[in-house]
This record gives sequence, C-alpha cells and structure tokens, in this order.
Amino acid sequence: QVQLVESGGGLVQAGGSLRLSCTTSGRTFSSSAMGWFRQAPGKEREFVATIAGWSIGRIYYADSVKGRFTISRDNAKNTVYLQMNSLKPEDTAVYYCAANLYGTGSMNKYDYDTWGQGTQVTVSS
Repeated sequence: QVQLVESGGGLVQAGGSLRLSCTTSGRTFSSSAMGWFRQAPGKEREFVATIAGWSIGRIYYADSVKGRFTISRDNAKNTVYLQMNSLKPEDTAVYYCAANLYGTGSMNKYDYDTWGQGTQVTVSS
C-alpha cells in the first residue's frame, strides 16, 4: 500500500520561506500525478499545486500562490517538493500531499486516491 509522508512544516515570519517534502514508499511514484493541498481551520481543503507523472511535466498552481510557490519532483527519490517563498499569514494551514495514480495533474481533490497525514505551516505577521 502506498504511503505518503510530509515533512518540512513549521513556524516562519511573513516574507520567509519553507520547503515541504513528501516521500512515498510505493513503487508507482513516477506514474502518479502529485498534488499539494492545504486546509485552514474552518475552511475547505483547497488546491495549491500539482505536477503530472511520467515525463509530461504539466504543472498547475492556484492563483493565490503563483509566483511564490514552486512544485517539483525527484522520481529517483520518490519525493515531491513544495518550495514556498514570500509567505503570508494567509498561507497558514495544514498542508497535505496527495497522489493520483496515472493522473496528469488535477486541481480537484476528489481525483486523488492517496493522502499524507499533513504538516502544519504557520506564518506569523
């Protein structure tokens, strides 16, 4: 069974940076589209970024993070990253990594079949 484990969350001041990592134990990583979502208290889980599997290289970002966040993947390490720069207090949330086997990159959380446990990101003003 595929498992996803996120790391890299923490407390940072506004304007700072963090890099989240998500590592999978499965052998299907290169075939999976990987996504990052986030959920703030009292809000719905929302899309942040996604990167397609294989060598498609398709990448999408939520408008709220474009130009500040960068998603990337290292198939040799079974890891997807989310580099977050110029962080704002409104980026505060639990960030979740998700996998969609054979996916080509989706902004819809219901297209993802495996989720990590989440990592807390807190941005202070």
